[in-house]
Amino acid sequence: MRKNPALRKALFTLSVILTLCLSTSFMSLGLAKEEKEEDKRPERGISIAFEYPEVIINKGDDVTVDLIVKNMGKRDENVYFTISSAPPGWKTKIKTYSFSVMSVHVPEGDDKSVQFFAEPEKDTKPGAYKFKVDAKTEDGKLNVSHHLQVTLRKGKETEKGNIELTTSYPVLRGPNDKKFEFSLDIKNKTDKENTFNLTSREPKDWQINFKPPYEDKYISSLRLKDNESKSLNVEVTPDRFCKAGEYLIPVAIGAGASKAEAELKVIITGTYKLEAGTPTGLLSLEAEKGKPGNISIYVKNTGSATIHNIEFLSIKPENWKVEFEPEKIEALDPGSLKQVEVSIVPAQEALVGDYAVGLSIKGEKVSDDLEMRVTVKASAAWGWIGIGIIVLVILGLFGLFVSLGRR
Repeated sequence: MRKNPALRKALFTLSVILTLCLSTSFMSLGLAKEEKEEDKRPERGISIAFEYPEVIINKGDDVTVDLIVKNMGKRDENVYFTISSAPPGWKTKIKTYSFSVMSVHVPEGDDKSVQFFAEPEKDTKPGAYKFKVDAKTEDGKLNVSHHLQVTLRKGKETEKGNIELTTSYPVLRGPNDKKFEFSLDIKNKTDKENTFNLTSREPKDWQINFKPPYEDKYISSLRLKDNESKSLNVEVTPDRFCKAGEYLIPVAIGAGASKAEAELKVIITGTYKLEAGTPTGLLSLEAEKGKPGNISIYVKNTGSATIHNIEFLSIKPENWKVEFEPEKIEALDPGSLKQVEVSIVPAQEALVGDYAVGLSIKGEKVSDDLEMRVTVKASAAWGWIGIGIIVLVILGLFGLFVSLGRR
């Protein structure tokens, strides 16, 4: 018995529709399940935990442990830290890289790490010490805490090897408005894998950062396997107001009794920058021919090095005179400003109109220029003479009209 083609087509269409409906139902169930799982997340929630809750150090060493902050809620949080409990004889702080921090921003569902630093004083006795760190949200509604135990041993343990720290170029030279980058070569000769902390002692208001070569991220520790070597860059940013001179930057890497140090040196040559202008910002004045027009200008050292032998020159029309008081500045310290009086005398034969006079301020390795617009006016005496001529003309015309009127 042959099936009806129309019936067979209807059955095929029905099977396709059922398949699509089942697929849509399963997808809807999957989405509903995902939405249900997302709904289980609390509206707000934070936690903190030390990566290593118990550590052991030798006397004379310090400890740096990562503190992991996790945001389990559905909104971003600013988390603030307080070291609520620290035993006497210890210096502590929360930091990241080379500076201390008081809080960290944690996006929703994300986690961030900061570092807890503790250093025992010289007279701190060996033993087990506990520290407590509290964390709270900006509005104070969420509060959590975590403990860290540090065991201070009596003496240093000897290790079979040490760590080697070398640099091919320990001295760099340049102005204070640029960054300096040193390259360090580090080799682990301690016969075991270890994580080494990186530290530095920088001049006041300088910034020192450690970074892997060809990367922009900053690091504060480095993990090396037994007999492994790695390269490391030290990025040095000087204080923009520091004076020319030599600055030493000791850097160190260590773990336990294994330590190595290197001394880097930055020679600041200073920057030479000179600025000239007028107190009002106007570069124009008026003068009569043969008589002086006066204007005050200032000369300012905006660099970081002292500028010596500052002289003044002028580019002027023929037979004009330009004088400066003082005629020369022997030395101008960084940030200093000096006022100079300028006298410009137009030539006797100068016509009424506008003229350009160039002023050049030249110092050691630097210069600046000003272009003044000088408006030459007619003499006041000529004005009175003109008025007199006009009066005479008027009187002559009046007399002429009177004479003609009588005739």
